Amino acid sequence: MQDTQQGLDVRRLAVLCLSEILEGQRLSDEVIERRPDVAALEPRDRAFLRAILMATLRHAGEIDTVLAEFLAKPLPRKAGPARQILQTAAAQLLFMDVAPHAVVDLSVRLAKADANATHFSGLINGVLRNMARRGHEALARLGGARRNVPDWCWQRWVRAYGDVAAASFAESRLEEPALDLTPRADAALWAERLGGVLLPTGSIRLPMNHSAIEELPGYSEGAWWVQDAAAAIPARLLGDVKNMSVLDLCAAPGGKTLQLAAAGARVTAVDKSAARLKRLSENLVRTGLSAEILVGDAERAAADRLFDAVLLDAPCSATGTIRRHPELLMMKSEKQIRDMARIQARLLSAAALRVRPGGLLVYCTCSLEPEEGIDVVRDFLVAEPRAARRPIADGEAGVEAAWLTPEGDLRTLPCHWPDADSRMAGLDGFFAARLSRI
Repeated sequence: MQDTQQGLDVRRLAVLCLSEILEGQRLSDEVIERRPDVAALEPRDRAFLRAILMATLRHAGEIDTVLAEFLAKPLPRKAGPARQILQTAAAQLLFMDVAPHAVVDLSVRLAKADANATHFSGLINGVLRNMARRGHEALARLGGARRNVPDWCWQRWVRAYGDVAAASFAESRLEEPALDLTPRADAALWAERLGGVLLPTGSIRLPMNHSAIEELPGYSEGAWWVQDAAAAIPARLLGDVKNMSVLDLCAAPGGKTLQLAAAGARVTAVDKSAARLKRLSENLVRTGLSAEILVGDAERAAADRLFDAVLLDAPCSATGTIRRHPELLMMKSEKQIRDMARIQARLLSAAALRVRPGGLLVYCTCSLEPEEGIDVVRDFLVAEPRAARRPIADGEAGVEAAWLTPEGDLRTLPCHWPDADSRMAGLDGFFAARLSRI
């Protein structure tokens, strides 16, 4: 009885979290981390909840298409959480090794416990029983990962990168990414202690196992911090920053600030979110590093000062992070991408004003969209005669030739860094351009 109740509680929380993610347009990690009822779960149950959510989000298009085949008509708005119950149940039946009778029984119980969904408990029972019998057959007819990418996004990727690359992006979204760490120092030593792989870019890669990050060796003494390997490259493009003044704009959650401080730079970190900067402050204390922290708008903060180097990690659509945040494609639109590109252009122009003559400026985004990367830099260089591109060289900062554009900018893709072990493959999609102030 206790195990059944625990299973019911975990699935109820999964349904609540899914609703909050999709209806509240919130990232899954934020939702999971902020809920005290999730934190109160046993580690095994918390891992199962996360597995349900990730399977539901990664395969959302396939799940909705299969559900439509078994539903005579769409559920009405007043069905309460009935749709989320069906979606999470479908994820368990189609993509997880969960006993069908448990999925059906507990899903029906969830529906009966809700004042609105209870009216659809019979429907849920019938749909899931049919899916348990014929769901995999229906799934096989769909064509795989392509179904999980909205048409508007798929067409953009095909235009920018071609059919093969677009398909690889869609496939990468189905895989749980590795855990990448940036060491403060002694990278080879910590790779050995953690049982990880030291990547040519300087990051340490571990298979994701969902154990508490805080329990890994080196965490308490601040020997490393979590940071995707691609996200760790832009700061390294500034070269030797020891004793240099560096402005880190849009700095939170702070991985690049920590990198620069560990390399000996005098860092000023700016972000408009005081809450996100609080996390940076905590990590500075944990790692024993220091930086000046300013809460403010990136267009105006520290505008009266010139720096040896400026790093701008501009806010963007974040489509390059779909391996870690599969829900993003369900929250974005082409209009948002165009709107973000205008903001990025303003921020880049403002950032350039704070670079001393002869200094460096690195502009980067975690987006796959050309409008948020190379297009912004192209237009900026046309309008700003006092700036020039400083091409990135093959091998510099561990960068591979395949990651460089013809102009010498960085362009990592989710399909980069293949590995026979899929748990150790891939990178976030990142764009970075290195510029100099003439």
